[in-house]
Amino acid sequence: MNPNKTGDLDSQGIGKLLLRLALPTITAQLVNALYNMVDRIYIGHIPVVGKTALTGVGVCLSLIMIISAFAALTAMGGATRASILLGKGQRDTAERILGNCVTGSVVVGLVLTAVFLSFSRPLLLAFGASEETIVYAVQYMKIYALGTVFVELALGLNAFITAQGFASVAMISVLIGAVANMILDAVLILVFNMGVAGAALATIISQGLSALWVVRFLLGRKTGLRIKKENLRLDWKLYAPCLALGMSPFVMQSTEGVISVCFNASLQKYGGDLAVGAMTILSSVMQFSMLPLQGLTQGAQPIISYNFGAGNADRVRKTFRLLLLCSLAYSVSLWLVAMLLPDLVARIFTPDGTLIAYGAWAMRIYMAASLIFGAQIACQQTFIALGNAKVSLFLAVLRKIILLIPLIFILPLFFRQGAEQAMAVFLAEPVADTLAVVTTGCTFAILFRKTMKNLEEPACTQKA
Repeated sequence: MNPNKTGDLDSQGIGKLLLRLALPTITAQLVNALYNMVDRIYIGHIPVVGKTALTGVGVCLSLIMIISAFAALTAMGGATRASILLGKGQRDTAERILGNCVTGSVVVGLVLTAVFLSFSRPLLLAFGASEETIVYAVQYMKIYALGTVFVELALGLNAFITAQGFASVAMISVLIGAVANMILDAVLILVFNMGVAGAALATIISQGLSALWVVRFLLGRKTGLRIKKENLRLDWKLYAPCLALGMSPFVMQSTEGVISVCFNASLQKYGGDLAVGAMTILSSVMQFSMLPLQGLTQGAQPIISYNFGAGNADRVRKTFRLLLLCSLAYSVSLWLVAMLLPDLVARIFTPDGTLIAYGAWAMRIYMAASLIFGAQIACQQTFIALGNAKVSLFLAVLRKIILLIPLIFILPLFFRQGAEQAMAVFLAEPVADTLAVVTTGCTFAILFRKTMKNLEEPACTQKA
């Protein structure tokens, strides 16, 4: 292992360190989004059936997000705990957590493979596939399911690489998969005419290559945390807290599909196809624009976790302040674009003038509170970095399940006309965001101060 890499987490300047870790994670987030995007581009251009096939594969995205969410559940919480333990100097325990997460990822991957191979058709129908598109959706999903173990290992274990400060290595694993996917899509779809099956096969091979890169690195000499045979046996006392900490990102990711279904159902009732089409644009804008923010917080996580474990409260505070400042700067910039240039953003997704106008109107409502969302992400992810599983889970459930989903159906009841009711559906997002940010901010202010005070007490006791 190169000792300086992990050691930098408690010695290098905060600003320079955050930049070094955040840039690769932001890049990785953006590149990772290319997986499904490239698939959709190639599938959409398949002769004759392209449009229908694209719609069918689009339905699969909600299930794919659930598969990705399980990677967060089984391994990403473990990566945070490993960072904290590294800060405490407990490398052996951190390696045991890594071994447990490897086993957990494989087991969950195999279970999910069996579930999606057996029940892909009813699940896809439940998520909106029609009789016309179900053939393509099932074809894509059953092949994709065969690579579920690769997804769990590639996404889940990559977090352990980032947790040690090897953000560039973690980025390379994503780049390998994305480049391979683009090449294989072209070969399998355009050359061998494999259609939807070719797109799915290209994706799982690419994920397999990413997983191979990640596992190989964690078996090699450069890593501080190494996969060892003796650590692969599950220890529930060690692994259960990792699952608890991973529950927050799991809820955040897995509920995206459910929320999409709720939005579409309510908008179809009050605004018809035009409103649903606008929502497709808005959700794409929100998801893609939030990726840099997620990458930023992931870059800050190892710094906060390591120094928390090391008892360095001052560096934890400085890192959070810088993270909050950068997050708010980004979210405010995003809000300004949405408020001032919504038609320009909508034009990226459609040439239809009516949909552009409606989408621009809806964007100003839907993203009205996005300027403060940076605070929500920064505080919530810091709770995870500090190992506070209960609070981070509560905040994730609060925004998505307790607030947003009920508001989608409740707010329209206070209006009479269809256009106003459709507006109320879009309004659910900023209302939920505002309430969540206020709750998160107040909770964080109280608990963070208490956590830092407790962290400093041992040092004060030793000095005395």
